[in-house]
Amino acid sequence: MEVSENLRVLMNDPQLLPELKDIAEKVLHHQRISFDEGVLLYEKAELGYLGVLANYIREQKHGDKTYFNRNFHIEPTNLCVYDCKFCSYSRLLKQRSDGWEYTMEEMLDIVKKYDDQPVTEVHIVGGVLPQYDVPFYSELFTRIKQHRPDLHVKALTPVEYHYIFKKAKIDYATGMKMMKDAGLESIPGGGAEIFHPEVRDLIAKDKCTGDQWLDIHEEWHKLGMRSNATMLYGHIEKYWHRVDHMERLRQLQDRTGGFQTFIPLKFRNQDNQMSNVPESTVIEDLRNYAIARIYLDNFDHIKAYWAMISRTTAQLSLNFGVDDIDGTLDDTTKIYSMAGAEEQTPAMSTQELVELIKNIGRHPIERDTLYNVVTDYKDHLFEETAKPNYYKLPVIN
Repeated sequence: MEVSENLRVLMNDPQLLPELKDIAEKVLHHQRISFDEGVLLYEKAELGYLGVLANYIREQKHGDKTYFNRNFHIEPTNLCVYDCKFCSYSRLLKQRSDGWEYTMEEMLDIVKKYDDQPVTEVHIVGGVLPQYDVPFYSELFTRIKQHRPDLHVKALTPVEYHYIFKKAKIDYATGMKMMKDAGLESIPGGGAEIFHPEVRDLIAKDKCTGDQWLDIHEEWHKLGMRSNATMLYGHIEKYWHRVDHMERLRQLQDRTGGFQTFIPLKFRNQDNQMSNVPESTVIEDLRNYAIARIYLDNFDHIKAYWAMISRTTAQLSLNFGVDDIDGTLDDTTKIYSMAGAEEQTPAMSTQELVELIKNIGRHPIERDTLYNVVTDYKDHLFEETAKPNYYKLPVIN
């Protein structure tokens, strides 16, 4: 059945609430839903209804195409001057013995380890420490680009930029221009958490505010550059806090058009100060992806981190508005595993990722960071893994 036909069948359901029918009408006619309608979806909409709407939007934008990239991570340190209650990854300075602090040369050695591999992106994000300042990161980005000009540098969140710019006594516009000149090419979406101070002050009080996070991305977009956005959900926030968060992103995107991807991040409760807070269910995860796809009409892509939510849930998400499941990754990232993600050793080969996407009837596309097609795997056949040779053993009579 055509996706649009599914939507029409849904709208003719006599048991569908009138207000949910109105939202479906808006989706069918590519009209924006309101803040109150976003809250209503969280409060009243069932999973099946949300899936039909979100999949309709997803396929209007991308058809069956599902994106991934080949990337690796550098995490400079897991030590941090901030004390976010939800964080399982970072350690305060007094816990220095539990952490690591890479030197610049050690980070460049990680880059060089991938010299003979077809990766397209290095993703750099970690804790906040005084020695990782504007001169440090400027030199690091420059040296990475000098060593491998084709490698896209996606690095640091507004949490880190706010800290290093304040330390350097420079404004956001000046700082972001310096980073671009040094070789920075895009900004990941981390550090957004929940923008509303009612929640942010309880879970991440010390670091940049929601407005400051948005201001840094806006300055980056003014330079003609692209970035991503996230939302940490499933902890102490209420539904309207999620909609408020997405509304602020939608308004900034209306102004700049600089966001590429929205990534809902599931709160994980292992080994952090909020371990008493239960995690969201898979049903709620899928509802959240779908509502994000419906609400953020001016975002091209919705991404699910397969390493955080499991391969199976990532596959399911591709029918609930998601069109990107991140990258091949490898053991360079500890952010997911330390938070209690299903994937404790988050690595998948390109073949495994392609098969994961194909197994649910989607069309795998390897992209670069800016969503240019690197390889279309729709009809690609992988060489069979070489079979071991077996030799007949002599038979002793």
